Amino acid sequence: MWFPKTVECHHALFSSAYGSLTVRSLLDTREQCLNEFHFADPYQNIKQQENEAALRILPERLQHLDGLEVRHRQVALAEGLLAGNVFDWGAKAITRLMEGDDSFGFEEAMSKLQARPWLVDDLDPWLERLQDHRHKCALIFADNSGLDIILGVFPFAREMVLRGTQVILCANSKPALNDVTYGELKILAKKVAELCPTIRTALAEGHLEVMASGAASPCLDLSRVDEMLSQECQRRGVDLVVLEGMGRAIHTNYHAAFSCESLKLAVLKNKWLANRLGGDVFSVIFKYMKGSKVEGATPNRSDIGPQTRKSPETDR
Repeated sequence: MWFPKTVECHHALFSSAYGSLTVRSLLDTREQCLNEFHFADPYQNIKQQENEAALRILPERLQHLDGLEVRHRQVALAEGLLAGNVFDWGAKAITRLMEGDDSFGFEEAMSKLQARPWLVDDLDPWLERLQDHRHKCALIFADNSGLDIILGVFPFAREMVLRGTQVILCANSKPALNDVTYGELKILAKKVAELCPTIRTALAEGHLEVMASGAASPCLDLSRVDEMLSQECQRRGVDLVVLEGMGRAIHTNYHAAFSCESLKLAVLKNKWLANRLGGDVFSVIFKYMKGSKVEGATPNRSDIGPQTRKSPETDR
């Protein structure tokens, strides 16, 4: 019964000191309590199992994507990000699904997604944007381990690299739920590189970099990101920020305005939150926003690349 008492105490102290109690402060309290009682990473074994299972499927996934026509591939990549985001052990609706059905996998997650038009559906404007000049550097804040990071995020990052865009792939500095951590992501990047020469080359040449966000929560406070990450974003000239998952894209940063373009992606797995936003469980948020640097601006000649991506190196 210690956790409810801790939350009650936290509520009183937090409200008097900082104002309203938030989802972020509750999640931070949860992680603090787990750490105090030496549960540093309760989902470690589950994450490892799901990572190994996803890696076995990755070559087939990449082969499927490469066989698609350009527009269909971009749609499939977006849907893959969303389908991967379904695998969240912090959501009761998903926990029930995965514990009750061992065969629940990537295709099953795809079938759970809300049919278009989505609750927030900016996919078409995003597809139109991809027909324009390439982005200079994409900053991607990853969410869950397993199918999410390996079958959703890495194929998306690979596509960005093939378009001539540099990619910074970020993960939590410390564990939170089944979110991928920086330490895990470094290992996964090497394993993915063994299966995908495009990723291997991008890592070797510095076009793809794995970094720590500085966070230790499913939510993300962008005012407190790791200093090295902030400096690297400035050095590379990040012009696209991708926030994935309910914690990073909805509970926090949903209304955040950026000076560059942004994508906020999530599958709503909490009924209360879904209802509050006017949807239902498994409703989709795909929010694309142009930044102040993009609207009315003419890209530098050096930023303008071919409309088609590079041919992927053989991934078989």
